[in-house]
Amino acid sequence: MFGRTGRRRRMVVASCAAALLAAAAGTAHAVDNLPPKQPLVQDLQTQSKACATGDDTPYVPQSPRLSAMLYDPEEDNQPSEFSPLSGEFEAWWTDAAGVQQRRTYTTGTLSSGTRFYWTMPTDIPADTVVSWHVRANDGKATSAWSDEGNGSACSFVYDDVNPGKATIGSPEYPSPDTVFWVDGVGVYGHFTMDSPSDDVVSYTYDFLGGPSGTVSAERPGAAVTIPYLPLTSGPKSLTVHAIDRSGRSSGASSYDFNVKAGRAPVARWKLDDPAGSRSASAEVGTEARAGTGVTFGGTPPAGTGAAATVSLDGSGHGFLTPDAPATDISRTFAVSAWVRPAETGRNMTVASQDADGKPGFSLGLRSQDPGPVWSFAIGGARVSGGAPETGEWAHLLGLYDAETGRARLYVNGHEVGTAAEAKPAATAGAFQIGRARGTTGYRDRWHGDIGDVQVHDRVVVPGEAAELGQRKPKLLGHWSLENAADGMSPEQSDGAPLRLGTGASIYRGSDNSCIPEIDPDCTYVPPALVGDGHLRLDGETGYAAADGPVVDTGDSFTIGVVVRLADSEPAHRMTVLSQAGEHTDAFKVRYEPSTHSWQLVMPEKDEVGAPERVVSRITGADGGEGQGHRLAVVYDDGTDTIKLYLDGYTNDEATAPLPNGWHSTGALQIGRSKAGDGWGEYLHGDVDEVQAYSGALRDKDVIGLGWTTNPCLCGSR
Repeated sequence: MFGRTGRRRRMVVASCAAALLAAAAGTAHAVDNLPPKQPLVQDLQTQSKACATGDDTPYVPQSPRLSAMLYDPEEDNQPSEFSPLSGEFEAWWTDAAGVQQRRTYTTGTLSSGTRFYWTMPTDIPADTVVSWHVRANDGKATSAWSDEGNGSACSFVYDDVNPGKATIGSPEYPSPDTVFWVDGVGVYGHFTMDSPSDDVVSYTYDFLGGPSGTVSAERPGAAVTIPYLPLTSGPKSLTVHAIDRSGRSSGASSYDFNVKAGRAPVARWKLDDPAGSRSASAEVGTEARAGTGVTFGGTPPAGTGAAATVSLDGSGHGFLTPDAPATDISRTFAVSAWVRPAETGRNMTVASQDADGKPGFSLGLRSQDPGPVWSFAIGGARVSGGAPETGEWAHLLGLYDAETGRARLYVNGHEVGTAAEAKPAATAGAFQIGRARGTTGYRDRWHGDIGDVQVHDRVVVPGEAAELGQRKPKLLGHWSLENAADGMSPEQSDGAPLRLGTGASIYRGSDNSCIPEIDPDCTYVPPALVGDGHLRLDGETGYAAADGPVVDTGDSFTIGVVVRLADSEPAHRMTVLSQAGEHTDAFKVRYEPSTHSWQLVMPEKDEVGAPERVVSRITGADGGEGQGHRLAVVYDDGTDTIKLYLDGYTNDEATAPLPNGWHSTGALQIGRSKAGDGWGEYLHGDVDEVQAYSGALRDKDVIGLGWTTNPCLCGSR
């Protein structure tokens, strides 16, 4: 009885709970539908432009597409439930007769959280403020309009007229009708663009050959002026379009002008006066008197065209000065020189100009951790970079650009360091070579050699800096490998020949007298790689070698070769070029079959197992077919880099730093490299057109290697 009563009581309780849950569920479904959320102003756009009104009203070039993000309250939604909405747009304006016009549009049904669109009709009037708002409709209720309460209406103006063409003018670079040729490269011009339309807000510009861009006006209708720095001489052209606030563009305006070459230095001391001189003559500017610590008649850097240099002993008597300023350093200027330090363990000055107890600028060398650097200091700013080496020539150029307010430093024709903001003071002190002004006298005196000091009163552009810092490579040898006599293949200009070892032979190509299509009895002979013949190596003992080193691996050098591998899948590494030191190769170029690439390997020291710099270019093995590949090695001691070129081109993977090259004593080898106490990595294939230069060829010159002697370089031996 007790048990039955307990069960009945539990059944009653369960029934009551179920009834309560059912009642609660019924109540939830009976709650009234909540209206959609009021659209927010930040979710509205006019043709992708933010909703705005008043002075910020956007202008559009055609009838725009309006859009809004619309939402239904989350309380209306069950998980994964589709919440349908439509958008109701309304736009209005006052027409020319003063009558208000309205347009409405209701979108199709989309899900909550979607962007809804209305493309306006094409009868929207131009130059008229059109306002609009939007609300959401879920089929049962609508939200508040977007401009109710704290909201606001959106506006736009339809602009149907393109702006007028811009006029262009420049005081520095007038049109050829006024002055045909104008000075010049490295001198800024300022070009003013002005449209007759009062709603123009920006201009696009495009100088022939660059630069190009867009510049904004300070206010609608205002003229705009931009600077332009000519980097090259010749005819130039500027094309301009005016852009109004709706984004409409005017027709193109063109402006032609002609730029002369960069003007000469305002001061230059070549420092090539005869030995025993006591002053340095000035090609331009004032003669510079020399202290007794200056010795004239020094050896110039090779490949520069300089006849001589001066040596400064680092003492208080080692200086030169014209006792007058060289230029106004508060304006744009550049100062440059060839320099060779005799030491690098202390601060030393190449050139400076006196100020009040300090140098107005200084160009030179600074000793610091972790090592010395080249330096250009002016107006509280300093730019540093490069790695000075005792006894090594370098070209320095310091530049202050008053237009940009930045100081820059170039070493051996390449910009180094980071351009720095500078504010130089106007000074009228004397120009100094080899020392810098201090509070108690001169300091940081130069110990070493200096040549060809130049001062410009303009920007020396990057191309000119590269030319000033270029040491013209000298052809050391060119072996065409077209013939051999007594085991020797001659050098083209009667220089030292290459000696052919066992397993090496000269292959002679066809003289084109045999044409199988005409004479079936003749045998076709494939042509040589380049010219009439090439070197053929058997991969076992074949090689060719010079009697000694051809390039100085401790200084900048370039060496090129044409090579074709006989195997499509070489079984081992094969070297095409090498030059050895006492313990290891100073460099070698080899094919690495495991990575299908040509590699340039340069050890950092003449030691067995020394760390190596390795760069590579990927290419498949030839298999004895085709024209082969043109390889070139370029070591630039000025920039401390090595590069491997394949068919005239290189890339980042084929470039690596090499701070200190070392001088090798071994002979140049073709087709093999050092292996312990003997030789190895013999090449199986064909070799042609070996060319070697002292100095680093530029990219544009490397392209010519392998076809013939580079005509712009071969005149200097």
